[in-house]
Amino acid sequence: MLVGFGKASMLEKARQQPEKVRMVLDKVRTDGLWTTLEAVRAKLGQPLALGYCNVGVVVQAGNRISALRPGDRVVSNGPHADVVRVPVNLCAKVPDCVDDDSAAFTVLGSIGLQGIRLAQPTLGEAFVVIGAGLIGLLTIQLLRAHGCRVMAIDFDSSKLALAERFGATICNPKNGEDVLLAAQAFSRGNGVDGVIITASTASNEPVSQAARMSRKRGRIVLVGVVGLELNRAEFYEKELSFQVSCSYGPGRYDPSYEEAGNDYPFGLVRWTEQRNFEAILDMMADGRIDVKPLISHRFAFERAADAYASLTADASALGIVLEYSPQDEGKFVTSVALASGPFTQSAAVVGMVGAGNYASRILIPAFKAAGARLHTIVSAGGTSSVVSGRQAGFAMASTDVDALLAERDVNIAAIVTRHNSHANLVQQALRAGKHVFVEKPLATTTDDLAMVEAAYASAHAKRSGVHLMVGFNRRFAPQIVKMKALLDGVKVPKSFLMTMNAGEIPAGHWTQDIDVGGGRIIGEACHFIDLMRFLAGSPIVSVQARRMGESPGLAVVEDKASITLGFADGSFGTIMYLANGAASFPKERVEVFAAGAVLQLDNFRRLRGFGWRGFSKMNLWRQDKGQAACAKAFIDAVVNGTPTPIAAAEIFEVARVSVEAAEMLRQQ
Repeated sequence: MLVGFGKASMLEKARQQPEKVRMVLDKVRTDGLWTTLEAVRAKLGQPLALGYCNVGVVVQAGNRISALRPGDRVVSNGPHADVVRVPVNLCAKVPDCVDDDSAAFTVLGSIGLQGIRLAQPTLGEAFVVIGAGLIGLLTIQLLRAHGCRVMAIDFDSSKLALAERFGATICNPKNGEDVLLAAQAFSRGNGVDGVIITASTASNEPVSQAARMSRKRGRIVLVGVVGLELNRAEFYEKELSFQVSCSYGPGRYDPSYEEAGNDYPFGLVRWTEQRNFEAILDMMADGRIDVKPLISHRFAFERAADAYASLTADASALGIVLEYSPQDEGKFVTSVALASGPFTQSAAVVGMVGAGNYASRILIPAFKAAGARLHTIVSAGGTSSVVSGRQAGFAMASTDVDALLAERDVNIAAIVTRHNSHANLVQQALRAGKHVFVEKPLATTTDDLAMVEAAYASAHAKRSGVHLMVGFNRRFAPQIVKMKALLDGVKVPKSFLMTMNAGEIPAGHWTQDIDVGGGRIIGEACHFIDLMRFLAGSPIVSVQARRMGESPGLAVVEDKASITLGFADGSFGTIMYLANGAASFPKERVEVFAAGAVLQLDNFRRLRGFGWRGFSKMNLWRQDKGQAACAKAFIDAVVNGTPTPIAAAEIFEVARVSVEAAEMLRQQ
């Protein structure tokens, strides 16, 4: 599917993802054409590791992992690579009697197994499997192991021959066989008990056929990818159940299970992803699953491109096994040289921790444009740092933060990682004697903030010119600079209203996780707390916060809230951070009321003045939130030895207020 999607034209990609097209059109209306085009190109250009079925030997295990040790042979859903980094719940130990060839099919088998678990077959039932590809053939074997009679439907006679070998009755519509008549005969005139669809086609016909061949109250489970324009009458009259199976089983796409390693209680969730892996391995061990006949091709990993090409070019391709060289020497590395070039300590030499979308699309180009030299880029898995580093011109790509911070030529550490890591990385960088640019937020808790302040005070005591900067770019946007210039001439208190149409993010997303992202107030609304502090030009002296009330059945999150700030000069303002608005409405609106005049900024594109002598508007052809100017101001300060563009006292003030506001919301 991914290979086919990658080869498709832009128009075909759009046709395959109509919901993404709607999102793009909404973004064009709010952010402008050029900003949207840049975002789309960056998204399509992100590296995507292929593959999710492998077997190998553990090289290293995390400190908290006791079930697996170096030298253990395991299966995992890691990508196709010599060395993969996989969470513990996505691995399973391989029994000694299961060879590597067989074990490599474990994850694929678990996909079929999860579909079967949803269908709940019982001994003696009649099931149809539509699509006799890899997963379909594994599903047939699993259904047979459940004691079911199975009929397989496919257009490929060679695949049906394998299905028949595994004990299935077969039907090939390509030979003129009537699928419905065959199913009627197979079910002895009663209709089949269940249908599992493992086919891949844009056609709606598989679902329609499944409904028509089923008995009353039959079960249909979709494991593959097919058209889903359902005919209500076909389902209504028989009271059919229809369910889409999600990958390997319970735990899939749950960050707490997959990333944090928190298992579900055995007595409450009997079959998780990992337990499904183990079940498949057990059935391989006792011979109930035979995958050897499914292997159609073998390629050395060095010929991986040929292997992927065979997916679409060779009709006989079924199970394609990639074989890796057994020599481990030189494979397990933490850094890769990408380019060369002299670096001097007097210049701005950047080491980047984090290689995600924001770093590669926004921050790295901004640093380059500001004249910084790019030394090393670090990411946890390594793939994204190599891809982004090569594109941007970094000298090194790495997974080793400590080595980066120990590099003498690097005098700037730029931190663009998940929010809960910021405070610790900032402290490490400051102790290593680096200037620090960290994406917001500076810290997610008061304790972490206190440690950062102490680390900065210690670093500043040793070297007065050390810079600590948070990426509060909006205060550097050209229209904000204009607003600030106008407001500086007003010597009376001002009123601010900032409306953030933030958009809905699932409650399970990492940014909503208090322990990882700190929540959206600390992680995102801090931008606007800083912006209001900048425009007011006065310290914050009071904070009030209120979130939307709870609704039955909805997760409690803090992204529908208001924050009201009071300033020492008598000014005040309210930030409306809302995730329940329309995407077509401006995402960010800033309004200032002062001395009989009003300023209104929409989406950092259109600035209007009402009642301002000599000023009425300042519009831009493209959105400019100040990222380039923010990076340049920081680099200039490092190179020229001038004060940090945002004073440390303001950075800490905004961080404290952000945490305080979030804590108020959580107590309501």
